[in-house]
Amino acid sequence: MVVRDAERLRVVEDVVAQLRAETGVLGIVLPSLRVDPVSAAGEVGYPLVDLGCVNFDTAMRIVAVLHEGRRGA
Repeated sequence: MVVRDAERLRVVEDVVAQLRAETGVLGIVLPSLRVDPVSAAGEVGYPLVDLGCVNFDTAMRIVAVLHEGRRGA
């Protein structure tokens, strides 16, 4: 996808919102999920998505969902 510099942040914010919604459907909450502010200040490429830290229970839910997805694929 070719995106002008003015749209980069909006595009990544949309992806973060989609990721938050999709993980929420699976019962996974990533409390620190955000656009990385340092990379967002740059002018090259897309800003990074910061998935943040999670507690043990959330990490185990992520493992379970990934494992189930791999089995179903």
